[in-house]
Order: sequence, then C-alpha cells, then structure tokens
Amino acid sequence: MPSRYPGAISQDWEPVVLHKSKPKQQDLRNPKAVNQALRAGAEVLTIKKFDAGSNKKSSATALATAVKKLDEVTEPAGFEHVSVEVRQAIQKARIEKKMSQAELAKRINERPQVVQEYENGKAVPNQAVLAKMERVLGVKLRGKICVAIASHFYSTFLNS
Repeated sequence: MPSRYPGAISQDWEPVVLHKSKPKQQDLRNPKAVNQALRAGAEVLTIKKFDAGSNKKSSATALATAVKKLDEVTEPAGFEHVSVEVRQAIQKARIEKKMSQAELAKRINERPQVVQEYENGKAVPNQAVLAKMERVLGVKLRGKICVAIASHFYSTFLNS
C-alpha cells in the first residue's frame, strides 16, 4: 500500500505547554481572590499608599499654602472697598430724593444688593456703577471733590 506522505515520517517530541490566561486587574483586587492566594501560599503584591488613612495635610496642600503666602507678600490680598465718605454721600442723596434702595437700583439698572453693598461699604468700587449713581442722584461720588461734598453732607446731617 502506498504511503500518503512522500518522505520519512518523524515524531515531534517537543512538549506543548498550554497557559491559562492572566487574571484581570479587577479580579486581582477581589478580596476573595486575595484570600485564596494567601491560603495557597502565593505571593500577594501589596502597595502602601502615601499618607493613606492619615489626617495629615498632603504635600500638595503645603505647596498651595506656600504659593498663597508668596502671592500675599508680593501683591495686596484685599481689594479697596467703598470709602465712608462715598457711602454717606450715597445714603444722604438717596434719602433727600426720597428713594428706597430698590428704587435706586431699578433706576441704575442694577440689583438691589449692589446698592446695599455700596451703602454698607462692602462693595469694591466700580466706576460705571458710581457714574450711574452720580447721574441719578445728582451728586459727585468720584474724585477728590467727593471728599469735600461728603464731609459737607456729614456736617449738615449732624447739625440737623
């Protein structure tokens, strides 16, 4: 009978090794898989997280505070607020015109909180808002003249 293979037949004696697929990262973090590996005596990789579980400030926070302190040294931290003279001039002129804070805010197209902040001295002066108030109230609120007018209003207010 003729052979199907035209040459010498040889046997391959090299062993074939089949490998299991590597477990996924998600499975490695599974507590059941970790406990099973510990029971089997296999090595379990543990990584200690830096400052984990402590209530200490991190180095990033320390760096941020150092940068903030440096900025405070080189630049002023606070903004200039409305001066007492301007506050009093706004209040005096508004009361003389018999307007409420809400009415003044409506006439200058601003929110009532803006007028309230200006009269309380909490607002950072905005030249556009001061110009609108000057136009509606008929009082000078910007410049050096404002100080003289405000002191005049204040003295007349105390005398009355």
